[in-house]
Parts: sequence; structure tokens; C-alpha cells
Amino acid sequence: MLDLTWAFFAIAGPAAIFAGISKGGFGSGAAFAASSILALVVEPGLALGVMLPLLMLVDVATLRPYWRKWHWPTARLMILGGVPGVAIGAAFYAQSNPDVLRVLIGVISIGFVIWQLGRSRGWIRIAASALPRWAGGLAGTVAGFTSFVSHAGGPPAAVYLLSLKTTKTEYQANTVLIFTAINIAKFVPYAFLGMFTAETGLANLALAPFALLGAWIGVKMHFMVPERIFFALTYVLLTVTGTKLIWDGLT
Repeated sequence: MLDLTWAFFAIAGPAAIFAGISKGGFGSGAAFAASSILALVVEPGLALGVMLPLLMLVDVATLRPYWRKWHWPTARLMILGGVPGVAIGAAFYAQSNPDVLRVLIGVISIGFVIWQLGRSRGWIRIAASALPRWAGGLAGTVAGFTSFVSHAGGPPAAVYLLSLKTTKTEYQANTVLIFTAINIAKFVPYAFLGMFTAETGLANLALAPFALLGAWIGVKMHFMVPERIFFALTYVLLTVTGTKLIWDGLT
């Protein structure tokens, strides 16, 4: 049951803005922080159900600024890999309970922070040359799975996309197209698994302006703000929420 209280919207509103900013300007990698934040106050399945239509709305809003700036062979490869990943994620979700999902979302949140810090410190190095095409398909499958269970498909997709040494805008355009397709693929199994309710629909209507505002801000920030400033805030949010979710899931 999702209680649409002022306390819920006080958390969900900023979370929706944050998701829009991430998807609109910073490669979608941190958009799943919104789901992690919501999972602190509602059952994880409902948090995912609230966020998916909002993420799809942001997908539509951000397609135009990056239209045809993507590399279609790369995006197609990862989309084809992402579809079976979504199916695996649906099967996993159907067998899991909320505490398992809390721990998994928490682990993915903390793992994202470690991975990003490792990259920035040089502990984790992206391949000097482009990874082979089969790695792109595999990255798409992992992205489809993590996207289904926590909306966290960005990091596995980034491993392959960053190895291609594309421009910032082509990288962003690739992620917009890839996750537009993956989110569409997620919608039907989400519905069958009962992750959409009348309450999540009302929440979507109320939160849509926040998500669109975030997308507009994100597109503007893409061309103006260094990524390190945005991700510094992301690391703090994900460390706190990830730790709390793991604690709640285990206790």
C-alpha cells in the first residue's frame, strides 16, 4: 500500500528531479538513486513502480536534444542484449521478497560509488582499446537485469560505452536511446508483477512536473556543469541510502 502523504512527496519530489537531471544530462548512471531514496520510505517494488513511468517520461523528453547523435550499431547491440536481461530480472523479482530487494538495491548503490571512485582514482581502468562486440551484448544483458531490479542499468552499460572513447554527447545520446528501449521492455512485466497500482498512477501524475523539470535542468547542465560536481552529490546520497537499505534488509 502506497500512502500519498506530504512526507512521501517531500522525498519523492526531489528524487524525481534528481532522476531527471541524471537522465537528461549525465548518462543515466545515477538516476537509480531516486529509486534507492524512495525505497527508504516505501516497499521496494512500489518504489520501482513509481519511478518507471517517470523515467520513461524523461526518456521521451530527452530524446529530442540528442536525436541521431548516438552511434546506432552500438546502441542496437546493447538493446538486443538488454531484452534477455530484462527477462532474467523479471524471473528474479518474482522469486524475491522485499528484504532481498532492499539488500540488492543497497549493494548496487554502494557498488556504484566504489566503482566510480575507483575509476577517478585510477584503481579501476577502462580498457585502453574498445572492448569486443560480444562484451557490448553482455553489458546490455547485465544492464537489462540491474535496470529491472533497481533501475541501475547505467554502470554496466558505462563499462562498455566508456571503452569506446566516444564524445560526451555521443555517450549521453547512446544511453538515452538504450534505456528508452530497455524501459519500454520493462513496462509489461512490471504490470504483470503488480508493481503498478492506482496509488502509483496518482503519484506519477503528481511527480511528472518534477521529473520534467529535472530533465530540462539536466540537458542544460550537460553543456555547463562538470560531471564531478554532480557525481560528488550522487556519491553521498547513494552511500547513505545504500547503507540504510542494506541495514533494513538484514535486520
